[in-house]
Amino acid sequence: MTVFDKKILQNVTRPVAEARGLPNSFYTDPDTYQLEQRKVMAATWAGLSFASYVPEAGDAMPITFCGSPLIIARGDDNQVRVFLNACRHRGMILLEEKRKIEGALRCPYHSWCYDLKGRLRATPHVGGPGQNAHEDIRRDELGLTEIRSRVWRDVIFVNMDGKAPSFDEHASTLIGRWKEFDQPMVHGGPDSGFKLNLKTNWKLAVENYCESYHLPWIHPGLNAYSRLEDHYDIVEPDMFSGQGTVVYNPSLSDDGRKFANFQGLSRKWDTGAEYISFFPNVLFGVHRDHAFAILLESTGPQTTTEHIELYYANDDMCGPAYADMREKNAAMWKEIFIEDIGVVEGMQKGRQGDLFDGGKFSPAMDAPTHCFHDWVARRFEAV
Repeated sequence: MTVFDKKILQNVTRPVAEARGLPNSFYTDPDTYQLEQRKVMAATWAGLSFASYVPEAGDAMPITFCGSPLIIARGDDNQVRVFLNACRHRGMILLEEKRKIEGALRCPYHSWCYDLKGRLRATPHVGGPGQNAHEDIRRDELGLTEIRSRVWRDVIFVNMDGKAPSFDEHASTLIGRWKEFDQPMVHGGPDSGFKLNLKTNWKLAVENYCESYHLPWIHPGLNAYSRLEDHYDIVEPDMFSGQGTVVYNPSLSDDGRKFANFQGLSRKWDTGAEYISFFPNVLFGVHRDHAFAILLESTGPQTTTEHIELYYANDDMCGPAYADMREKNAAMWKEIFIEDIGVVEGMQKGRQGDLFDGGKFSPAMDAPTHCFHDWVARRFEAV
């Protein structure tokens, strides 16, 4: 049984000049939220976390996504994998907190042990006291349940239902668009990451990020040098949307120092930058001298945590000689993202009113936002 009138979605998927936005229930209703977890988050490649959170072999951390307890682990082969956080014996949670795994991941209940490739390595007393094997316990069939995952631009993407095309096929258009940035990048370290807790539905954070219409009123400092008219829309139906600017030219030091640029970029990026909402829940930004990713952790129908991480072109940029510039850069972006909080929380408050009809899009300014609404609506049409 659906918790909304599907006929309403026909108004959302119309051309932008005719469309209305998603109905209020998509931002406030717990039942719609639970359905969304299955139809939107679990049925595609969604952002889970960051590979830089498990930087060394043996690092493992628990996380919950779409209601499922998961483990993110980096094996001795340096590959990041995602597993269901449940022992194959009786379903006991294996990991309660982030830590280094020495030797094996041991179940605290009956001591079944797994390596960080998910393989079952030990089953003590499984055949009786002192008997660590049994003919009906086939270890090669009882490894941890692995979730499809792929790391791209440090973001760990997962496909929970296992039915989506490969990540490279799914993301091919964006990968191709940013192929010049397909090169190593280095996380800026502890001073280059922060998080913000928002009293809003995650979708409003996506919608706000992908459009530049609000710049003159919400980001006056940014708009002073990167004006509304310096931006262009990015719309890729059924995948991503966002905005770009043609006047990127930061100044973060008083002594002439600059961050190193990523190598081999075309002239477009001398003064250009792009900001893309990669559906459903990852927001990317690329510039010639740094990049960032924002992962939207949906913590409920009306609450979201933004995890923001910044990256640079090489190790030197992440050393002490550039610490002050990294700090200024992170502070600049944090100030900009904080400016958005009042907007997304205000829209959330506005959706408490039953009479709000989803809103009217500006055909000239809201194409990226409508692209996202259309993407969400089409996934619910199949319910």
